[in-house]
Amino acid sequence: MAKTILIVDDSASVRQVVSIALKGAGYDVVAAVDGKDALSKLDGQRIHLVISDVNMPNMDGITFVTELKKLAAYKFTPVIMLTTESQDDKKKAAQAAGAKAWVTKPFQPPQMLAAVSKLIAP
Repeated sequence: MAKTILIVDDSASVRQVVSIALKGAGYDVVAAVDGKDALSKLDGQRIHLVISDVNMPNMDGITFVTELKKLAAYKFTPVIMLTTESQDDKKKAAQAAGAKAWVTKPFQPPQMLAAVSKLIAP
């Protein structure tokens, strides 16, 4: 059975590129437009990994990761931040919230897939 990855990004094009790369690598994908939307899609289904942007409307990525980690079912779900941000304070805040990796946009799909495969096997 394929592993499921939740993509959280307010950019439709980024969601599409990430989704195509992940599906091509054999993963199932659930997409959300921001942190609030992502939390609403967490209905107890098994999510093996989350890829989240940092800067989004309604609920930013770091707040989303903080809220995600409060949920028992997702406390140990690995998170990759996929963002244009590169400041150390943002990275530290994301790490403190529970993010395991940081991939900077623009990215190459193989680079993102390498980060994914380090955290979960397909």
